[in-house]
Amino acid sequence: MTTQDHLIDWLTLALVPGLGVVGMGRLIRELGGPEQILAAGRERLLQVRGIRQPVADAIVHAPPLREAELELQRIRRHNFSLLTWNDPVYPALLREIYTPPMLLYVNGDVELLNRPSIAIVGSRAATSYGLKIGRRLGSELGARGFNVVSGLALGVDAAAHAAALEAGGITVAVLGCGLDVPYPRRNLGLARQIADRGVIVSEYPLGTKPEAFRFPARNRIISGLALGVVVVEAAKRSGSLITARFAMDEGREVFAIPGRVDSVASAGAHSLLQQGAKLVYKLDDILVELSAHLTDFKTVAQAEQNKEDTVAGEVELTSEEKSLMKILEPYPSHIDNIIDRAAAKAAKVQEILLMLELKGLVESLPGSQYRLTGQMP
Repeated sequence: MTTQDHLIDWLTLALVPGLGVVGMGRLIRELGGPEQILAAGRERLLQVRGIRQPVADAIVHAPPLREAELELQRIRRHNFSLLTWNDPVYPALLREIYTPPMLLYVNGDVELLNRPSIAIVGSRAATSYGLKIGRRLGSELGARGFNVVSGLALGVDAAAHAAALEAGGITVAVLGCGLDVPYPRRNLGLARQIADRGVIVSEYPLGTKPEAFRFPARNRIISGLALGVVVVEAAKRSGSLITARFAMDEGREVFAIPGRVDSVASAGAHSLLQQGAKLVYKLDDILVELSAHLTDFKTVAQAEQNKEDTVAGEVELTSEEKSLMKILEPYPSHIDNIIDRAAAKAAKVQEILLMLELKGLVESLPGSQYRLTGQMP
């Protein structure tokens, strides 16, 4: 871990007004560590591409040391950690992106950030379908040893985080505000669970408010931590698509869950599929694409296959039940439509539906509607 004196230097540089993560990265790559940058003269600073006179002057007259010391005291008072870009435990995948955060505030076990990770993102105003798939993927990935990375937003993000924890897995939340700022407030309880059993990270100083312009920048960290990004539900203009674009630019795998062709909530995911994103029908579709990145992939894939074989062996279906299963879909269907397609008596169809519901394969919904629950759409 970086020493206290070095952390003070990093924080002092990070607090320079107008510098930003891009400029700070250029200075570090060209001049060395913060100590060298803070000691450099104005003329030398101006030789670095993108560093203009006001920023050079601000570095020469850097913020008082006391400001950095107070920030470090606040970090330690909260039991947070601060990772610098050159720290050995800084997430290796994140360091590879074009504009990695020079400082990463961490609430939780920093060692967890270098585990194999997959991001799950989607709409805040998710449909029941989107929430269901977010939970399922979060649970399955968490149970198989993957970090589930997302943005702690309402909707799909929260569903994936919560399901990963419920499955005994690890989840990583990336914030667009300071670690000490409760946002969104409705997910405060979930955030506490993640801090206890997973990790919460941010590139922003403590006290930073969740302003809208910060979230697109936050999304590059979500994709940067992960081997791949799964978009569950997204409208044509959404933060999830920004995350996917970052992933594409960084050479990470991009996956998308198909939805109804007339669903506005899935329009963004369908657009990604047209652009070459991998279609996800089941978890194995993700694992196969990422096999080259995972040394223990065979073990993970075999565990998934064993689980599927076990489930298939536990549920025995009659020929009539199998026939009706072929008619049903993950989307709700009215009982009248099911009876028409089954070409059977209403009483018989209702009897079969009841048996499938008892076996956990079919769900009854208000309005005499039924849908499949036992398979990924």
